[in-house]
Amino acid sequence: MPSLESLSTWPVGSVSAAIITADGVVEEYGNTSAVFSLASVTKLLVAQAVLVAVEEGAIELDSQAGPPGSTVAHLLAHASGLAFATRDIEAPVGTRRIYSSAGFEVLADTVQEATGIEFAEYLRQAVCEPLGMASTQLAGPAGHGARSNVDDLARFTRDLLSPSVLSGKLAGQARRVWFAGLDGFVPGYGKHRPNDWGLGCEIRSHKAPHWTGRHNSPDTFGHFGQSGTFLWVDPALGAGCVVLTDRDFGSWAKPLWGDFNDSVVRSLTEN
Repeated sequence: MPSLESLSTWPVGSVSAAIITADGVVEEYGNTSAVFSLASVTKLLVAQAVLVAVEEGAIELDSQAGPPGSTVAHLLAHASGLAFATRDIEAPVGTRRIYSSAGFEVLADTVQEATGIEFAEYLRQAVCEPLGMASTQLAGPAGHGARSNVDDLARFTRDLLSPSVLSGKLAGQARRVWFAGLDGFVPGYGKHRPNDWGLGCEIRSHKAPHWTGRHNSPDTFGHFGQSGTFLWVDPALGAGCVVLTDRDFGSWAKPLWGDFNDSVVRSLTEN
């Protein structure tokens, strides 16, 4: 049975998905042109646009942004000390991994001020247009306000596997652990010691429980969203997976996502 067929049993109204390699989509499910709210999967797109701004020289990873002493890199890696939903400071810079959507709003403001381009438009020009992501739009906050479909995110995932929007050097830097050793919470999955993160993407490492599969490699990176969405890339497999649903993340998802992702890994390793 194709690995994506199990999605037909999920307790959601609508779901679409794809498995992607550097060569393109190898399997898909559902209406892949249907547009969904991405919630925090938005952060992967926003981080990519911020990194384009770094590569273009508009900002630098060590540019001051956010609380005193915080940089663009701290904000991307949730190490700035900012609270989840506000710009209140909850910890000194670089001491805790505090997951902060507000920090991504600061990043968007920083790029907008440096380039003179409204951030949603910058994201379109820097990431969506080069990759042909015509259905993707940032229509709300930079931490969770994008909408997209599987077709577009498959193109994005392919670019994460074989970078063209970024140089290979910067793409590689973004997917390593930044500010190693910081503890913190993965929303919905509890506290991890450490809670490894890259520049905008969560790094799986050896976290348990986790939303990726138990057999995804420690180098797997990506993000999931409260809207019932996720995107991961496993460099060891040379593949990634996108799943979009119309049901908010909750108790229904936790037992399904890990088993599903293990089935995807199994299908890729057996073929």
